[in-house]
Amino acid sequence: MSDEHWRREDAGTLILTLHVQPGAARTEVAGMHGDALKIRLAAPPVEGRANDALRRYLADAFGVAWRDVIIERGETSRRKIVRIVSPRRRPDLDWS
Repeated sequence: MSDEHWRREDAGTLILTLHVQPGAARTEVAGMHGDALKIRLAAPPVEGRANDALRRYLADAFGVAWRDVIIERGETSRRKIVRIVSPRRRPDLDWS
């Protein structure tokens, strides 16, 4: 278990607590927002586009298939709990 409260590991998966800001100029990790990692998304919060963009961004960053990034909580909220199944890369170790 990590000492970062926005990230924890559970049986080969990584669970992230995120604060997502859709409609940004570009998609990027933007530091912390309280106890969550803030991610800016260049997609609008319309018809699931921001969630799709988040899943694509995280899948690429962690080296997994899109289906291995699961939004567990917060589908319609800025605060999300996301599970990443069997990440091949760990860019989160440098984020915060």
